[in-house]
Amino acid sequence: MDDQVLRSLVKWPNVPECFGWLALDRRGQWRMRDEFAQQNHLSGQVIVHRALSEFISRNYACDQAGNYFFQNGPQRVFVTLDYTPWIVRITPAQEGSQFLTQCQTPFAPSAAFSDEQGNIYIAGSTHQTIDENNQKQSFVNEACQSVAILHDHDLDHFSELAILREQACSFGGSWTWHGKQLPLDPILSNELSQRFHYIKSPTPTT
Repeated sequence: MDDQVLRSLVKWPNVPECFGWLALDRRGQWRMRDEFAQQNHLSGQVIVHRALSEFISRNYACDQAGNYFFQNGPQRVFVTLDYTPWIVRITPAQEGSQFLTQCQTPFAPSAAFSDEQGNIYIAGSTHQTIDENNQKQSFVNEACQSVAILHDHDLDHFSELAILREQACSFGGSWTWHGKQLPLDPILSNELSQRFHYIKSPTPTT
């Protein structure tokens, strides 16, 4: 998280929180959702300004309850997740390939899942910023277990790594990553948030 953001939290500690205005879509794009988009359940406008997108990514964090947010200076902007907190792509690396999140942080896989719509999810570990006590002034950055949806442009690549067996409404099997065979199991999309402890649509606490 940026130093200037942390300093602003000390200077202005009680800025109201924001809900519904920012979303993370299937392809790892940040989307701004104005009142019209929210009222009509629309995806919103993709944020194409590179500096703004990178600023959001650097200051993306979560709280202990599993809400993800962008710390915009002193204001906490909670993020609506279309699928998962992370979206990963398979990218070239010095030693083969690696998974990178939408924040350009490495994601170390331990398993994969396929849902009823054919989406692939990668379970594993990534470093993330966490609000330790929901007081907005105590953050840690540490490796945590989480889940990421695989970008749809990489589904063909993943299929080359996988040995599939068809199951009811989904696929299972295994896949090979850096010489290791990892499980590929079926899952229902509505089970993901509870299993991996995240909230797709944060709401104000009463």
